[in-house]
Amino acid sequence: MATQLAIPLCGYEVNPKDQPPVTYLPEFLNATEQESLRSEVTRYSMSSPHIRVYGKSYPIPRQQIWFADPGCDYRYSKLLLQPEPWPNCAMTLRLKLNRQVDARFNACLVNHYRDGHDAMGLHADNEPELISTAPVAIVSVGQSRAFLMRRNLDGLQIKLMLHSGDLLLMHPPMQSLWQHGIPRRGGCGERTSFTFRAIVPGFHQR
Repeated sequence: MATQLAIPLCGYEVNPKDQPPVTYLPEFLNATEQESLRSEVTRYSMSSPHIRVYGKSYPIPRQQIWFADPGCDYRYSKLLLQPEPWPNCAMTLRLKLNRQVDARFNACLVNHYRDGHDAMGLHADNEPELISTAPVAIVSVGQSRAFLMRRNLDGLQIKLMLHSGDLLLMHPPMQSLWQHGIPRRGGCGERTSFTFRAIVPGFHQR
């Protein structure tokens, strides 16, 4: 049976052998940066595309849009996402991450959770077009939501609250050893996550 370990916001302690390969940086964005992103998000042309689950078609329980460099298409759950041009604030955030994290992110999946009913099921970001040696960065803006991590080996669950402006980095081999998701939360307002990835350009044009 899976066990669950709750992690408070700051100063939490996890047995080193149970520590997922992540880095948590609270208040990565200041209030002005957060407000600029929140304002820009209202102008994004988001959608809730349908995916097939056990032969039936359902809209994903959130809204999304894919920003990336040309040729950086992304496929998950049989959906092929083709890049939209980078908007100003998302590009500014990308440049800040690449500079401060020393990464080469060239794509971002933006997920907008309209309320606590919107969610993300447990999954791993392990698609073949992702550069496996690169981290995945999640920047949160808006309502605080729990970020759930579940270890494949034994079902151990670790829950971390992500607040507006926080940054979470998932390092290799996170995607092969753990799954992650955003569970539903009653009475919750809007939240937007900017999930930055490094994509092999032209992968889906081969």
